[in-house]
Amino acid sequence: MFRNKYPMILSALLVLLVPAWLSPQPALFPKPLSPRLANYEIEVKLDPKERLLQGKETLTWRNASPDPITELQFHLYLNAFRNTKSSFMKEAGKGAIKMAGKDGWGYIEVGRIALASGEDLTPAMEFIHPDDDNPLDRTVFRLPLPKPLAPGENVTLHIDFTGKLSEPPIARNGAKKQYFFVGQWFPKIGVWQDHRWNCHQYHAHTEFFADFGVYNVKMTIPEDYLLGATGVEVSRTENGDGTATHFFHAEDVHDFAWTASPHFVEFTETVRGVKVRLLIQKMHAAQAGRHLEAARQGIEHFEDWYGHYPYPNLTVVDPARHAFESAGMEYPTLITAGTIRHLPQGVRAPEMVIIHEFGHQFWYHLVASNEFEDSWLDEGINTYCEIKIVHDVYGAKSSLVDFLGVKADDQQFRRRDYQKASDDDPIHRNAWQYYNGQSYVANSYSKPAMGLITLENYLGPETMNKIMRAYLARWQFQHPKTQDFVDVANEVAGRNLDWFFQQLLETNAVLDYSVDYVSTQKAPPDKGYDYTLSVSDAQAAAPKPGEAKPEMDETKVKIRRLGDFKFPVEIEFEFQNGEKFRERWDGQDYWKEYRYLKPAKLVRVAVDPDRKVPLDINYANNVREGKKQLQPPKPPKQWLDMLKAVRNPN
Repeated sequence: MFRNKYPMILSALLVLLVPAWLSPQPALFPKPLSPRLANYEIEVKLDPKERLLQGKETLTWRNASPDPITELQFHLYLNAFRNTKSSFMKEAGKGAIKMAGKDGWGYIEVGRIALASGEDLTPAMEFIHPDDDNPLDRTVFRLPLPKPLAPGENVTLHIDFTGKLSEPPIARNGAKKQYFFVGQWFPKIGVWQDHRWNCHQYHAHTEFFADFGVYNVKMTIPEDYLLGATGVEVSRTENGDGTATHFFHAEDVHDFAWTASPHFVEFTETVRGVKVRLLIQKMHAAQAGRHLEAARQGIEHFEDWYGHYPYPNLTVVDPARHAFESAGMEYPTLITAGTIRHLPQGVRAPEMVIIHEFGHQFWYHLVASNEFEDSWLDEGINTYCEIKIVHDVYGAKSSLVDFLGVKADDQQFRRRDYQKASDDDPIHRNAWQYYNGQSYVANSYSKPAMGLITLENYLGPETMNKIMRAYLARWQFQHPKTQDFVDVANEVAGRNLDWFFQQLLETNAVLDYSVDYVSTQKAPPDKGYDYTLSVSDAQAAAPKPGEAKPEMDETKVKIRRLGDFKFPVEIEFEFQNGEKFRERWDGQDYWKEYRYLKPAKLVRVAVDPDRKVPLDINYANNVREGKKQLQPPKPPKQWLDMLKAVRNPN
């Protein structure tokens, strides 16, 4: 597939021919892919001993709205880790506090913020808490402007800041000895949307939301460290003092993250014109092939199924030991994986994480929905795609977990998360307002994935794939909301699916169908044999010359809807003579009764026999054989234990 490589080659040649400080800014895309509202020039120096970042930032922000803007609002995410009084730490509880320990805290301070004219605005900064009543939270600040910024106008700010990384990493970023993962590390402007600032505090169960732009970032680190970052590397300059400055450039991205360590081993591979760079820990180098293969499968499947990956590169990072809070995370063109040294044979957890995190390049990055308010649009859609790809690549019997013969594939594992919090909350709500962390995982990741698989089985895979492709094509770089996805689904499917999405997204209704009652009795002789018989049954029941009239069995089955979620289901009936057939019930009533008069006993009845409705919360009550209800064993605890080394992918 064609990639726009020539501007990159030209930029590299210019870097070689002229001094770094005179180098022109490179261009990745001849025509901007996004509105480019928030554009950053950042220089930062890492002090590895103190875990300190000394930074200078120039932000140019454009008011693309019809509103005059009187103030700006900014995220200071690292302040979530400055003390126990931040909203993040209050919500995260003792585990996060214990992790930070005595000296592991992080923070970010703005030393000075000024207009391009030189006017100092620092005294006007004010910390605000738009989401809760915590006046001690310092993750958002407002900055009144000297005069309103008119529609279409730009504002340029110069910001000096100091950041300190937590040790070990907490919630996606931080340090561990000589390993640094630097995410959400600079003062970042919020999003002006719907005539207001959308700039939420950092919560224990929220991720991020930002506008697209161009980033030029220079990072100074020890010269023996390998560095990976969002975008492409333009130059590396040794400074003669044991440090080197890496200049990275990124276009049409809404965030920038980077990592550095002297313990990385580098592997590269090109997949469909995308340069994949793996930075893996030395102790895990033998798994490099598995990591690269998973990245390749992610790129190929997403491009084949959903749409084009427009960026020229992807960096995959393997976090250091005891730094797994930074594992399983996504940033534009950069993702983190997660593995352990002695990986049991057959366990596909690292592959699942890499495929999942690459998928975020589409649903988190290209469409850039609001992860604070519509977390399912990213995490849920991405988990659905992950399940499908893992199944396609590694087969129906592939195991996310395989421990002492106990196996669970990706869909089973995700379904178990859904079962644990099936009715705590509706899916569509602010991520920090879920009942608890378990509900956040269920309603952001697992329940939406089960819902989309259910919808695919209802509409057919071809129609569902068209929905996904249309959603990506229509809404990339535009910050879609929940209703935008529903509208695309209705349009492409050619039918109104509001009845499904309203139940799935806006309520906590549970879907649970059961075989509630089964009765088989000998039919009394005086009852006759023709009141429910089909022609074929009547012929089979009719005695042949010289034969006795066959005995008939009257069968009664009641199927019950135990939850409030209404969805059509199939019921399969199997009789002792080998006859097998299916009925379809719309599921609107509380129960449905089926009666049959057959020359054979009922041996099995099953609701949803093909397991097309993973939203059904309890498969154990879906099947009865005769009068005995099947009772499959409960999912074993080892399924979760095996994944403790790998953080729940974001």
